[in-house]
Amino acid sequence: MTAPADRIRSTDVDAAANFADQIMEIYASRGDDHYGEDVSQCEHAEQCAHHARADNASDELIIAALLHDIGHLLHKFGEDAADRGIDTKHERIGSGFLARALPPGVTEPIALHVRAKRYLATTHPDYLDSLSAASMQSFILQGGVMSREEVEAFLAEPHHAGAMKLRAYDELGKVVGLEIAGFASYLPLIRELATVR
Repeated sequence: MTAPADRIRSTDVDAAANFADQIMEIYASRGDDHYGEDVSQCEHAEQCAHHARADNASDELIIAALLHDIGHLLHKFGEDAADRGIDTKHERIGSGFLARALPPGVTEPIALHVRAKRYLATTHPDYLDSLSAASMQSFILQGGVMSREEVEAFLAEPHHAGAMKLRAYDELGKVVGLEIAGFASYLPLIRELATVR
């Protein structure tokens, strides 16, 4: 007879697998959206995760890089939201959705990655020159340059360093035609992180 602890563990594994499958379905259905970039959301996710892995980032940060823009695929404003002057708060939507199954090491850098962009633009003005047109457009909608108080509040966040790394992967993940590991190759790691939460 299976012990109660074993049954709970089995249920956790099943729930983790289901959550990973749900994420895969989201990217399968909306991952071809572009949001003003030359690469699709799925390509961007794969490239960001690739750069995190190449940087020997933690498993949590690799998955954060993969899923940091999932909020774009969950909101109901459409691909042209920025053109209509709407900040979709995709970082909040995405981190909130993922927090149902994934640990803070994944979700907190995602929640902070927009603030990390604003911080970099505030403290390194030449950083703005590296942004794509779409990222610059969203930067303005997301609040632009930070106040001194906002800078201090960002630096006080426990996961701000992870968000800064995630931001670097984000900027690198916009190369057309890059051949790297596909989205599905990360599903086992998503399942593992969801299981041990």
